[in-house]
Amino acid sequence: MNSFKEIISQEEAEQQCPQSYVMALTDTMNVISGKWKLPIIASLLKGKNRFKDLLENIEKITPRMLSKELKELEMNSIIARKVYDQTPVLIKYELTASGESLADLIDVMIDWGLTHRNNVL
Repeated sequence: MNSFKEIISQEEAEQQCPQSYVMALTDTMNVISGKWKLPIIASLLKGKNRFKDLLENIEKITPRMLSKELKELEMNSIIARKVYDQTPVLIKYELTASGESLADLIDVMIDWGLTHRNNVL
């Protein structure tokens, strides 16, 4: 028979488990939420790594918004900004290991989006 302490610990663990899932999902949404972050990450997965390339690849994003989103992604360790010492200065963006780990998630979202579009249209 389980002791009172073991029962309480088990009940607490069962109650915290859903909370940890929700917290993890909330953390994920905070990092990748918004209209532009996933398209930026997807563009970087396809090798577009200069500011100008990203700007051309992502329709309707303004330079100011792209700059803001890149800074936020860098702050959250999803991308790394590399500055090359040359004239003119060359700046490239690349995904970190954490950013690259989003590839499967993005692929699943793309598949779902294509299927959903076909079903709705």
